[in-house]
Amino acid sequence: MSSYLKKFIPHLVVLVLFVIAALAYFSPVLQNKVIFQSDIAQYQGMAKQLKDYRAAGDEIYWTDAAFGGMPTYQLGAKYPHNYIKKLDLTLRFLPRPADYLFLYFIGLYILLLVLKLDYKLAFVGALAFGFSTYLIIILGVGHNAKAHAIAYMPLVLSGILLTFRGKYVWGFLVTCIAMALELVTNHFQMTYYLGLLVLCIGVAYLVDAFRKKMVPHYFKAVGVMLMAVILAIGLNATNILATKEYAATSTRGKTELTINADGTQKEIKEGLDYGYITEYSYGRLESLNLFIPRFMGGGSGDPLPDESATVDALLRTGKSQEELVAILQQVPVYWGDQRIVAAPAYVGAVVIFLAVLALFLVRGRLKWWIVSAFFLTLFLSWGRNFSFLTEFFIEYVPLYNKFRAVSSIQVIIELLIPILAVVGLHQLLNDFVKAETKKKAFYYTTGIVGGITVIFLLFKNSLFSFASPIDGDLASYYKLPFTFVDAMREDRAAIFTSDALRTLLFVSLAAGALFLYLKNKIKEVPLIAVLAILIVVDLVGVDRRYVNNDDFVKARVMEKPFQENDANLQIAKDDGYYRVIDATTDPFNSGAASYYHNALGGYHAAKPGRMQDLNEFYISQGNIGVLNMMNVKYIITQNNELGPIAQRNPYANGPVWLVENVIFAETADQEIMFLDSLDTKRTAIIHKDFKSQIPTASVVRDSMASIDMTKQKPEHIVYESSSTSPQLALFSEVYYPKGWNAYVDGKPATYFRANYVLRAMSIPAGNHKVEFKFEPAVIQNGSTLSLISSILVLLLLTGGLYFSYKKRKNISE
Repeated sequence: MSSYLKKFIPHLVVLVLFVIAALAYFSPVLQNKVIFQSDIAQYQGMAKQLKDYRAAGDEIYWTDAAFGGMPTYQLGAKYPHNYIKKLDLTLRFLPRPADYLFLYFIGLYILLLVLKLDYKLAFVGALAFGFSTYLIIILGVGHNAKAHAIAYMPLVLSGILLTFRGKYVWGFLVTCIAMALELVTNHFQMTYYLGLLVLCIGVAYLVDAFRKKMVPHYFKAVGVMLMAVILAIGLNATNILATKEYAATSTRGKTELTINADGTQKEIKEGLDYGYITEYSYGRLESLNLFIPRFMGGGSGDPLPDESATVDALLRTGKSQEELVAILQQVPVYWGDQRIVAAPAYVGAVVIFLAVLALFLVRGRLKWWIVSAFFLTLFLSWGRNFSFLTEFFIEYVPLYNKFRAVSSIQVIIELLIPILAVVGLHQLLNDFVKAETKKKAFYYTTGIVGGITVIFLLFKNSLFSFASPIDGDLASYYKLPFTFVDAMREDRAAIFTSDALRTLLFVSLAAGALFLYLKNKIKEVPLIAVLAILIVVDLVGVDRRYVNNDDFVKARVMEKPFQENDANLQIAKDDGYYRVIDATTDPFNSGAASYYHNALGGYHAAKPGRMQDLNEFYISQGNIGVLNMMNVKYIITQNNELGPIAQRNPYANGPVWLVENVIFAETADQEIMFLDSLDTKRTAIIHKDFKSQIPTASVVRDSMASIDMTKQKPEHIVYESSSTSPQLALFSEVYYPKGWNAYVDGKPATYFRANYVLRAMSIPAGNHKVEFKFEPAVIQNGSTLSLISSILVLLLLTGGLYFSYKKRKNISE
């Protein structure tokens, strides 16, 4: 066996261990079970029609099943020549969600190897990153795209660091492919946060370049990386262009309205509202759950302690059994600032201990870009609790106002701390740092980390209130004595104490192992093994509180997450074309109706903007005129005895109708306000911008005129019209001009917007065939760019391999 192959044996062993670790944690996947992910259940409903057509051999880019109709670009559409997606699928060969956990491991492992760490340390760092609690919990709730994007972050950093190191060829190729994989995940918020981290790296390297008088090399490296990113964008051209096109019309884009549904003035600005952006803001004190998992009670659904003072206090109130159960279901052990939180963003007591140690041992630019990015992302995660910085970023930093849930930027912290910890351990183990320096760093770290934990334990009641913002409201609502509030705080203090002691135990064990190493009582390999075991036991112990085997169900449950009921069966008997709204829940936050029907509602983070406006103004209020114009024939309601039932709406306008009156609106505000109490069957609201497209004669109703739908598929609708004079037709289809083309007798025709969201067309006199076809140019244009980019990458990769081969051959000679 050649020495070259021998070098790869340890890495192959590590890869096998990563596969074993991923499958061991999510072992039910080996029994053909899947994890029940609430967000993915909703996605299944939204994407059902898309998947059905795909199974029949057709890839559709428009679905009728959600929000009255929308592109499938954000619902898992597959594009021609998307070869980078094929590579991504190859890398994710394990069953989900074990595939994402494996990507976590392998991504950071490669990054740490690029940082020139020993494979054993890289293995430990990868485990610390992959088992970080936040990264596991997002798999539990179904934030797959987020997990996917996070997993490729270390690979992108690997390419960047290689390039800055002067490895231009491989730096370019790794950056290009890694960035392409990052973009293919389609979670631009995570990619944006990665960009902020890269900015910190760039500044650190720029300062270092000035100090070392290597500025030309710096800008050469930046140029190489920019070319790599441009090519990566090209590989994902279709998805990026389609997403950009749709985003402009979604709730993430700019609205034309200047008023809210309640009549108040709307603040017109690009991007999301400040309150919406900062709704999930991490509390300043809450950030300590990076070190002590249940510092603030854990997650919103965490249970009370076994010996609960709250339960004892409730039993003394004399409340009925039914009341006691209702109260206990609402008692929050979580006492942080966020409205709801699934789990703490715990990165591990041992990992934090090693990261603090690294602050004393690590020198140079790596330390400073990690530290600067750590504090930047920590402060930004506080959102409204650090309003000065948040407001600055929202107002002045491009695109920052496009994303909500600022607390999720802590994923960068989840990445940085394991890197710093393992690099610090590397410094402790090497011979370049003086023994005295190592000992001082160890004692300082033990004193700081252990000391803080002990202080928290001894003075917890003086330092922390353990009070939730809703304690008083809960006690007042159920008329509970103040002793009940005291009992809740006592329970939270007990939970805090339990996990603080747990943290102190792991810190003590890690410190003990390092102490023995510094005293030459144990060698390097046993030390690494002990720390690896401590890290895994620590993190997995917390992870299993929130994501475990109980979360898995049989595969068919997730394949069909919404079970049939009498209402669905009743509606299914009607083979006509119509829409359904599910009034048993919030229809604009549920994918259940979309699973079985063409739904007016749906579930998506970026809803069609005008449909959301219509919902806020009318649909949520049950405005029957608006439901009629959207061709809502069935309304699912809840019957106390029968359960969900389908109520037929006999007044639905149908798929198409002719109107006799037109009201022109000057503004978008008028467009939507005029819909109130409008007879949508007889009158249309048209914006003044489309006035020229309506011949005067078209509003003269021909009593004998008719128009009927004769064929309907998601991307192709056909109507037959007959009239003796031009007529104005309204279609119960969402107006989306970036793809939908109209034809009359096979020739292109113009159409326009009516009633704020619908399509309208002036139909000429006579008998005609009217068609709408969804022919998005963005798919064709993007696919061409992707194909060209793929060919370029293949040529460059071939050249890179040949260059490396020639270089190695020259060295050997």
